[in-house]
Amino acid sequence: MSIRVIPCLLLKNLGLIKTFKFKNEIYIGDPINAIRIFNDKEVDELVFLDISASKENRKPNISFIRNLASECFMPFAYGGGITTLDEIAELNSIGVEKVIINSSAFIDETFIPKAIDRFGSSSIVLSLDFKKDIFGNYSAYILSGSKKINLTFMELLNRVNQWQVGEVIVNCIERDGVMNGYDEVLIKKITNELDMPLVALGGAGSLEHMKSAVINAGASAVAAGSFFVFYGPHKAVLINYPNIEQLNVLNS
Repeated sequence: MSIRVIPCLLLKNLGLIKTFKFKNEIYIGDPINAIRIFNDKEVDELVFLDISASKENRKPNISFIRNLASECFMPFAYGGGITTLDEIAELNSIGVEKVIINSSAFIDETFIPKAIDRFGSSSIVLSLDFKKDIFGNYSAYILSGSKKINLTFMELLNRVNQWQVGEVIVNCIERDGVMNGYDEVLIKKITNELDMPLVALGGAGSLEHMKSAVINAGASAVAAGSFFVFYGPHKAVLINYPNIEQLNVLNS
């Protein structure tokens, strides 16, 4: 089975940006141009996250997302500002294959079960953003990493198992944009407890990092941002994706 390698593109104010530890936003360019490049490179899947929508209490920009969908030759998932089942239905109707829920899952704990009941688990993805404290304990955060979820690590994972979402994206806030590898300790702690696939996000700087997250930490798939939008030691902006030969090495 080949490893799913997913570009994760961050949106803000209709533009494509990249963050460093959820801060220090850098403007990357027009997301439509990025989509066209990824189309040419025959990417299997894309993820779009509007990083400010929930924090600003802003609904998904349906007309903008429709424009993204019209350019995508591949399936894509969208997250950001989703608070109602009708919004999920509308997103599905314009071509969004999966919706990604973060803040709303914990602001209204009935939201995920209701969404799964109406749309099925395969179309609902839960996104979890974690920080580690000085004692090595992990806590999850919502609203772009600004508000801590009032659950212990195991309470959180038990709840996720009860929800039975299609998959979970796990992001480590301290690793965001750092490109020195995923937090494999965190990934392994979660994969040992969860009953559903885990997508690792946060920290990828090489294909070796991605392979290790799957083989050594148990991730089912890998996602990244900086790895696909920066190039070289000075991080010049360049939309890129591994070629077939490189992906074959990753899957060997």
